[in-house]
Amino acid sequence: MPKVEGFDAFRVTMPRGRRPESILVRLTADDGSVGWGEVSPAVDTSDTSEADRIWSDIEERIAPALLGLDWERPEDVAGLAQLGTRDAAAAVDIACWDLWCHGRGVPLAHALGGTRTSVVTGARIDGEPPLDALVAQVNKYVGGGYARVTLGIRPGWDIEPVRAVRHTFPALALHVDAGGSYTESPAHLDALGALDAYGPVVIERPFARDDLSAHARLQQQVATPVAPDLRDLDSLVAAIAIEAGRALGVRLHHFGGLTASRAAHDRAYAAGWDVWCGCRAPFGIAQAATVALAAMPGCTLPSDVTDLSGGPEFLSPPVRSHGGVVAVPLTRSGLGHDIDEARIAKRATRTLRLPIK
Repeated sequence: MPKVEGFDAFRVTMPRGRRPESILVRLTADDGSVGWGEVSPAVDTSDTSEADRIWSDIEERIAPALLGLDWERPEDVAGLAQLGTRDAAAAVDIACWDLWCHGRGVPLAHALGGTRTSVVTGARIDGEPPLDALVAQVNKYVGGGYARVTLGIRPGWDIEPVRAVRHTFPALALHVDAGGSYTESPAHLDALGALDAYGPVVIERPFARDDLSAHARLQQQVATPVAPDLRDLDSLVAAIAIEAGRALGVRLHHFGGLTASRAAHDRAYAAGWDVWCGCRAPFGIAQAATVALAAMPGCTLPSDVTDLSGGPEFLSPPVRSHGGVVAVPLTRSGLGHDIDEARIAKRATRTLRLPIK
């Protein structure tokens, strides 16, 4: 492993509109190779509290710990997740994987155990548009080649939108994401059970994240695979043990990076669960890492790996879906993309630079 000589972090906001910000991490080795990571806080751009926490975790705990860590493989830095939020650890973990792959001249997807040359993509629709507008939005994504559409649902906004989309697109792979908004009240259970008739591929996050027993009871009642909101390996093991679902959405920022996400994939795949991947990544670095993760054999469902909202490009080539498919970069090492460092530095509202002795 080349010796790491520099640790840089950038807090960057998209240049226009109410766009999310990201915290980007760059590691530099003594041979000149560079590894990049990214995390995007799940908050409105007017609320910086979560971004502040992530930045503090990286600056005060995770980065200093990495400076003194003797590591040979990316798995050796997994313990850094105990020093702060998983979001903060994810950015550093991705950068370590990217740097390690550059040092060995291997694509990230191959280093993780990926076997796919391309990843099938899905799109997500949130909010409660009028049904005709909803169908038109789905039609836009279907016309763009997306093989799966996820509809955000909630009590009172569930059966009708799902029925409308299924009636218009009978062959579409349809996910529904409840965002933990249901309870085990008779009315809520009746609505969730009624969704079975419309053939969704997954019912995602029906109940509160910590209520695995409710997910298990629902899974016994419906044929559709249930996907609890799982964010660590212990919760996944517990969910598998009580049959609280049959599908897993792996999001890098929830699990703390590629190392833990790969372990979750392996455990879910071994249990016979379906897996898909997703991320928050307006600058594209975590998207590229998610594409590599989604190339693994257990990722049998279309993944959320593209930024549908557009905006400036910081990666070349950008992570883009063509006909509902994203190619997995296999001809270059690491993430497989050139990163516009100058543009990122120019957009940074805050920077951190720590030399590694």
